[in-house]
Amino acid sequence: MRVTILTYGSRGDFQPFLALAVGLQQAGHIPLLAGPARFAELAAQFQVPFASLAGDPAEISVRFNDAGSNPFKMVRSIRDYVYAIAPLVTRDARAALVGADFVIHSFLFTTGGHSFAREMGIPDLSVQTFPMFAPTRDFPNVALSWLPVGSLSYFSHWLATQIFWYGGNSGQRKFTRNQPDDFPSKLFWPFTETKDRPLTPLVIACSPTVLPCPAEWDAEKIQVPGYFFQNDTGYQPPVRLKHFLDAGNPPVCISFGSMLNRDAARVQKVMVEGLCEAGLRGILLTGWEDRVVMDEFPESILSMKDAPHEWLLRRCQAVVHHGGAGTTAAGLRAGIPNIVVPFAGDQPFWGRRVQALGAGPRPIPIKQLTKPALVAALRQAENAEIIKKAAQVGEHIRAENGVEAALRIVEQTADRFNSFQRSKHRSEEFL
Repeated sequence: MRVTILTYGSRGDFQPFLALAVGLQQAGHIPLLAGPARFAELAAQFQVPFASLAGDPAEISVRFNDAGSNPFKMVRSIRDYVYAIAPLVTRDARAALVGADFVIHSFLFTTGGHSFAREMGIPDLSVQTFPMFAPTRDFPNVALSWLPVGSLSYFSHWLATQIFWYGGNSGQRKFTRNQPDDFPSKLFWPFTETKDRPLTPLVIACSPTVLPCPAEWDAEKIQVPGYFFQNDTGYQPPVRLKHFLDAGNPPVCISFGSMLNRDAARVQKVMVEGLCEAGLRGILLTGWEDRVVMDEFPESILSMKDAPHEWLLRRCQAVVHHGGAGTTAAGLRAGIPNIVVPFAGDQPFWGRRVQALGAGPRPIPIKQLTKPALVAALRQAENAEIIKKAAQVGEHIRAENGVEAALRIVEQTADRFNSFQRSKHRSEEFL
């Protein structure tokens, strides 16, 4: 099958879909991965065909951080940027879909990707890196992680879906009127059953060890196959990283990935001073921002732009991160304690999951981050019980194969869709 994957967001959002594209290729399919242009080189490293989508997800990251934990402000600020680039992204997405037999779409393409698939008469699959559009009483929606479990949790999922649908699609008429050849003539919701098309399955690309399936979820409609990882990146560390790792005890990795924060100077200062006070070595990954605000680092701290988490973290004793879905997955897989410092969005949710699993201390919201709070968390992360729990979680995750399970879902979805189409065709002939 020719499979087009539509995804947009940070590297943590993009990388699981790159792993899935590699898996599709190895299974004999022909993937085309459509994502932000800044990831073209990364896709090329794995020889995955790539189609660039307009815009820069770094702008979304800035707005995401500025919105904080306010879900309404978050949707509004991201919506404003999405509206600005929507005509260009939609044009690029439609071009990437030419000749496709199957569409896989991520969060920001939930309605657009599905509507394109309907228009083209081909099957589709929704893949999310966090639990959305899947109501349950077991936990609240990721944007409202502070709500208690139970009826309010269930309501929060309904509310988030309404905000996504009405907030995200309110400009459709304007776009369709101005660019009728690029935009779908009508938007459809993928998770509503209709007579003319089977339901689009929802895959939550997460480990069932981290997010067990609630009883309310129908296994045929919502599946949690495991994280999507790339096992062999062929990474060769730079000499200074290798020398630093060889020079002493395993360090603590500090990684805030794509989080572009106005308060970066304070955050870096707290991290460096906290590690020094705790007597620990550290590797500071500056990520997208790649901005070092300190004049000089102590010998016990190495600063560098990035390094693959799957390679680096298993050589560290703990990791401090923002709680993005991708970084949380990598941190838990490494089997080391995770200290989560959430900024916004789904990050507080993952911080709470880490704590609930016993794989790390209580998360520290970015606005509450101080040197004493960090030092206390670092010392908690040295607790034997947390170390043991983190190792157990890592062992379970490493035994899973989310990509392999997702490939089966893709093929089953295509078979089910084709059977439905044949049955429908026979019925129409009979009538």
